[in-house]
Amino acid sequence: MNQPQNTPRIALVTGAASGIGRAIAERLAIDAHAVVCIVDRDAQGARDAAEHIAGQGGSAHPFCADMADAQAIQAMLGEVRNQVGAPDMVVNCAGVAPTAPVLEHSMSQWQSTLDINVTAPFLIVQQCLADMKRKGWGRIVNIASISGVRAGSGRLAYGTSKAALIALTRQFAVEAAEWGVTVNAVAPGPVETPLIKKMAGGDSTSTYANLVPMNRFGTPDEIAHAVLFLLSEQASYITGETLAVDGGFLASGLFVRNLFEGAPRASGAATDSH
Repeated sequence: MNQPQNTPRIALVTGAASGIGRAIAERLAIDAHAVVCIVDRDAQGARDAAEHIAGQGGSAHPFCADMADAQAIQAMLGEVRNQVGAPDMVVNCAGVAPTAPVLEHSMSQWQSTLDINVTAPFLIVQQCLADMKRKGWGRIVNIASISGVRAGSGRLAYGTSKAALIALTRQFAVEAAEWGVTVNAVAPGPVETPLIKKMAGGDSTSTYANLVPMNRFGTPDEIAHAVLFLLSEQASYITGETLAVDGGFLASGLFVRNLFEGAPRASGAATDSH
């Protein structure tokens, strides 16, 4: 990532104690030389991630906040500004993914999913945008999901929240564009994290991988590299976009593996013009 200034950029990453969020935080600190604010409801996990980054020669600061609590989010943002500074880059990665049949989704599941997956990013982006506007530069990436683009079994609250996050990304992008701020989303497919494996049903992960043309789950680092591109100067003219990092899942449509194995092959050119 190119650095358009002498001082390191300040990056805030939520859900950064583990999984995709941690991979993003590590790549930002080590590869992009950013000062990373690691935000997670797991205080010890955030400290461990920050210590690991420091051990690799990067700079990171842990912060604890429950993304379902608007007041806790406001307090965390105040601490970040006071202790580190106003973020130049924000990655909203924290999320929850309850799965249940549509007739069994509870109101509490629905509300908490929207609070964490949509309202928290709204609050964080809105608060950080004012400083980015003043500076004339900013990068925001929201971690959405292929479930926000294509519906799936058991994902009533989750899929709806991720679709809303993609729409939120576009809304912010339109108004922030003239301020030198880009706002984009990344939509991961199945990724090797505990959360995604839980959604995939544990032992049924091979079934989910079989739906992906690449025939495998992605890795947190593969998502992180896509995020770093959207945070970089190389992506300065990209905003309001949702980049699928999914092994070809969204592109595949009706995907049948081994469709042609054992099937008779056509010999010669077809003569029927219809």
